[in-house]
Amino acid sequence: MNMPQLTPGALKGLRVVEMGQLIAGPFAAKTLGDFGADVIKIEPPGAGDPLRNWRMLQDGTSVWWQVQSRNKRSIALDLRSAEGQDIARQLIAQADVLIENFRPGTMEGWGMDYETLAKTNPGLVMLRISGYGQTGPYRDLPGFGVIGEAMGGLRHLTGEADRIPVRCGISIGDTLAALHGIIGVLMALYHRKVNGGQGQVIDVALNEAVLNVMESLIPEYSAFGAVREPAGSALPGIAPSNAYRCADGVVLIAGNGDSIFKRLMQVIAREDLGQDPALANNAGRVARVQELDAAIEAWTQTRHVADVLLALGEASVPAGRVYTAKDIVEDPHYRARDMILKQKTRDGHEIDVPGIVPKLMGTPGQVRSPAPKLGDDTNAVLAELGMGLEAIAQLRHKKVVA
Repeated sequence: MNMPQLTPGALKGLRVVEMGQLIAGPFAAKTLGDFGADVIKIEPPGAGDPLRNWRMLQDGTSVWWQVQSRNKRSIALDLRSAEGQDIARQLIAQADVLIENFRPGTMEGWGMDYETLAKTNPGLVMLRISGYGQTGPYRDLPGFGVIGEAMGGLRHLTGEADRIPVRCGISIGDTLAALHGIIGVLMALYHRKVNGGQGQVIDVALNEAVLNVMESLIPEYSAFGAVREPAGSALPGIAPSNAYRCADGVVLIAGNGDSIFKRLMQVIAREDLGQDPALANNAGRVARVQELDAAIEAWTQTRHVADVLLALGEASVPAGRVYTAKDIVEDPHYRARDMILKQKTRDGHEIDVPGIVPKLMGTPGQVRSPAPKLGDDTNAVLAELGMGLEAIAQLRHKKVVA
């Protein structure tokens, strides 16, 4: 489904300079761009952002790139050269937001520490995403999302007990850091506009972003010395909530609300359990979770997934099946909510991409432009800095830009 013509985005007029690469910083910039921000992405000449070549390629470019870099303009700029660094400082001087996810100290080495940048742009909001943050004993260590997930406590909980922990299948640590960064950017912009404040630095660490969503992990250890362990498909301490085998697949059922539990027991013809006073609350159900899981699966395993979902849906019991990419693309609900968009690449291909989240009713996001080829916008961006064609040609000859 193609996006309709929409009103200007909520962030129209906001200028963002993105100096990050791969996932965390670029995801933050992509989200701001989806809602109208003018995102200028600085990439190294030659190869550009490594994400251009990650996973599956179409005509030499990653299809992941088409999602991560939509609504951005690309300038190929050599930040190792003094002239390249000067151009970057000029761009940042005109920006509202600067996003970078290099190892701490990299920006300082280029003469782009916040104190220096703020002298010419005191309103600058600088988002810095790194493995362990800008301070502390680990600040100089390299950090990727997978390490942040492990140190943030998530990896220990994934998988089955007594087996090597598994990753969740995507770089969730990077994305969590990006989302926390976006929250910080919007709060800093609000403070600047409404409270008359200046710009500021948002310091986001991958491991801290993961830890922030780890629910009761730390207080349970603090209060009881309890170290939460992996539990496979179950939700420890909340029952019943698990994955159950059916005749042709698996279904996930969350029957852990008191009233929901009773309705679930009616559906599976176990009113004896539904009316048991000892199972009227979560604590009682947790104590007998194995019994409940066995009763539910005795019912599901003789039925097809579709039949199970139909019966539970009619009883208002939360349930669902495990979706693949094919299931998502073909699902009418995703389509009805514009969560599968047709996007044309610079090479003329039309591919399905995820839609835009969250959904603002008054100023919704939109895909305004496809992901750029490397240096597509170098001339235009430099012209906005007041450079003429001859000056740009000289920079190209010196390989400062491409």
